[in-house]
Amino acid sequence: MAKAKVKKTTRKKKDIPKMAKELCEGMLSNLEKGKKPVLHAVKCSLDNSIYDPKKGYFTPGEKLVRTELNVSSVQKLARTVFLMDIMLNNLETGAVNTKREIYYIAKGMVKSDNFYKPIDFNDQPDSDGIINYICDLMEVYREELNCFANDRGGQTYSKNLIVTESLPDGTVANVDLGALGTTPFQPKNKPQVFSLKPKKGKIDFCLVVESEGTANTFVSNGFTKRNNCIVVGAQGVPSNGVRGWCKTIQDQLKIPIYFFGDLDAYTLQNIYRTLKAGSAASLVRNADFSAPEVRFLGILPEDVKKYDLYCYDVKEKDASEARALKKAKDVLKNDPFFQDKKNKKLADVLKWLITNKKRCEQQALFSVDPKDPLKPEKIILDKIKRGSYI
Repeated sequence: MAKAKVKKTTRKKKDIPKMAKELCEGMLSNLEKGKKPVLHAVKCSLDNSIYDPKKGYFTPGEKLVRTELNVSSVQKLARTVFLMDIMLNNLETGAVNTKREIYYIAKGMVKSDNFYKPIDFNDQPDSDGIINYICDLMEVYREELNCFANDRGGQTYSKNLIVTESLPDGTVANVDLGALGTTPFQPKNKPQVFSLKPKKGKIDFCLVVESEGTANTFVSNGFTKRNNCIVVGAQGVPSNGVRGWCKTIQDQLKIPIYFFGDLDAYTLQNIYRTLKAGSAASLVRNADFSAPEVRFLGILPEDVKKYDLYCYDVKEKDASEARALKKAKDVLKNDPFFQDKKNKKLADVLKWLITNKKRCEQQALFSVDPKDPLKPEKIILDKIKRGSYI
């Protein structure tokens, strides 16, 4: 856990072409002087993560990854300049690409010119790693390099929400979610271009559901008709699009956001924590891609007892379940998020899971009263009213 103090900063738009030019000219100048170029990038890992409860998300410490030109690093640095040139060209022309497309663009350039053969990529993870390195090197978002993930900001439903999207050509598009029928609104991974407002009054809350299928069930059964709310299907581990979208809802609408998901170590560690505080792997971007105010509605240990919910036994002989338990023990010792006293109740849930070796799925609420299809909704609303969340 990093001990460096967190500085309060306001993100400004960076002159990426200028930064890239200075970086490359510095490398060239060192080579011409017979010196080995050295690059320093933000170290995106848990041991360089600072969790400030006032901010509510992970920020980077002072540790850097130092890459000096030598026999083992020459390919990495050459690939860095190679991909940087491709993405700078996109910025100049206005073109956009996914990571997968950039991988194939690079393969195409190697195919057309044997000069690039020594820096060819064997598979996409090789080029993805360099793209991530470039972002950490210049401390910019991948989206600022016109490289977008092929994800969406979660299936979103509401009868009282209007979304205004500012388009690249300066025009705007207004989307009335209440007029979409059973079709969800799926924002692209550009949450910064959306403006949100209720059609009338104020929206009461937003429910982020871990399972997209269960979110669809709630909406099909009339959840958004009976309640002045927003329902978002998170699709498991939240993508950048989901994280940024929830951040937009939090900041613009100023409404309570509740997360409804499974009671297991994986959900707490990999899904909820990432949505709420970001991740160690994306320290540079957590400020705009996390929703610190989201609350964990459940399933909670108290729900298991109160509603006599069916639970699965966690079998330590199962490799995946054993890894989840081991990671739960590790994060309690090493993760600044779970170590912070503000998140003690979440840490207590992890301890309960480790001790009881149980897991309970969100769909278990449907077993409480099988004859009443609205029982899960009633339980969720009652939990919100009673403050039964963390």
